[in-house]
Amino acid sequence: MTFLPHLLLAASLFAAVPAHAATLEQMAGQMIVVGFQGDDADDASVAVLREKLAASELGGVMFLKTNVKDLTTVTAMNQAFRAASPELLPFITVDQEGGAVERLDGDVGFKEIPSAASIAARNSPEAAEKIYAGMAASLAGLGFTVNFGPVADINLNPNNPVIAKFGRSYSADAATVVAYDEAFITAHHAAGLLTSLKHFPGHGSSTADSHEGFVDITSTWKPEELDPYRELLAKGDVDFVMVGHLYHADYSDEGAQVPASLSPQWITGVLRDDLGFDGVVISDDLEMGAIRQHFDLKQTVTMAVRAGMDVLLFSNTAKYRPGLADEIRAILVAEAEADPAFAARIEQSYQRIIALKARIH
Repeated sequence: MTFLPHLLLAASLFAAVPAHAATLEQMAGQMIVVGFQGDDADDASVAVLREKLAASELGGVMFLKTNVKDLTTVTAMNQAFRAASPELLPFITVDQEGGAVERLDGDVGFKEIPSAASIAARNSPEAAEKIYAGMAASLAGLGFTVNFGPVADINLNPNNPVIAKFGRSYSADAATVVAYDEAFITAHHAAGLLTSLKHFPGHGSSTADSHEGFVDITSTWKPEELDPYRELLAKGDVDFVMVGHLYHADYSDEGAQVPASLSPQWITGVLRDDLGFDGVVISDDLEMGAIRQHFDLKQTVTMAVRAGMDVLLFSNTAKYRPGLADEIRAILVAEAEADPAFAARIEQSYQRIIALKARIH
C-alpha cells in the first residue's frame, strides 16, 4: 500500500464533510485530544466534553485510570462520546499496552495481559496476535477507538528507567520488534481499533524518563531505532505515529534545545520526508515534565503544529482546567488568523484526521 490513496481519501472526505465541521475553529478543534475528570456519563465534565465533540470543537478524549470506575460506566461514557459525534467519531483513546502500562485492570474486571517483553519471551508473533486480539476485542466492546500502542522502541539500554524497567519493549532486535508490533496492529485493526507506534524517534536507548523532565538522547540514540518505523510504514498499516519529548542536538536548531515533539527536523524532515509518512502524527502527552518545564502553552501548541504535528495530546493532569481544550483551540485559531501558513497547516492536519477517522467503526 502506498500513501497516495490516503491523500486522495483525505481530499475527498474534506470536500464531503458537513459544513458544521469545516470552520477554522472546528478544524482546529479536531487537532485536540484531552484528558478529563469524571468517571460517569452523568458527570458535568463528561457532559461538557460531549457538547464540544458535538460541535466539532474537540477531536477526542484520553482515558486515565482515574476515569475508570467500572466497565459499565466506561461503556456508558464511550457510548455518550460516540453519540455526540456519530458522523465524525471521536478519538476515544487509552494506553493499554499490557504489563505495567494499562488503564483497565483486573480490579475493574478487565483481563490483564503481560508486558511486551514477557509476551515476546513466551509467545511467537502468531500466538501474541491471539493474545492482543482478545484485548482489542474487549477494548472495542467498551467503545474505545484508539489504543496507544504498540511500543516500537528497541531495548538498547537495559537500565532505561521508563522502557526496559517496565518491559515495554519487545526486544533489542529491530526485526523482532517489528514482528510483534505487527501482531499488535493486526489484532487491533481486526477489532476496528486504531493504533499508534511510539515513541518516535526512539526511547529505548535513553537514560532518563521524559515524564519527569528533559531527556537528551544525543549521545545514546542510534539510527537503527528508526528501523521499526521504516519497516512498518512501508507496509502501510500505521494509523498514528506518536512523537516523544526526546532531544537530539543534531535535530534541533543550533542553540535551542527542542524535543522531537516540537522539532521540524524530526517530524517534517525525518518522519515525513525521509520515511514517507503522511498519516496522522500525534504528540506524547504535552504536559509531561520535558515540555511543561521548558515551554509555555502557546509555545508548545504553535511549535508543535509548525513542526508538523497533527494531534495535540494533553492529559490535563498537571493543573486540571475544564476549559483547557478551549485555550488550545483559541491559540490555534489566533495563530492561523495571523499567519496563512499556519492556517494551511491546520487544514492539512484536519484532512489527515478525518481520513483516519473514516476508518473507525
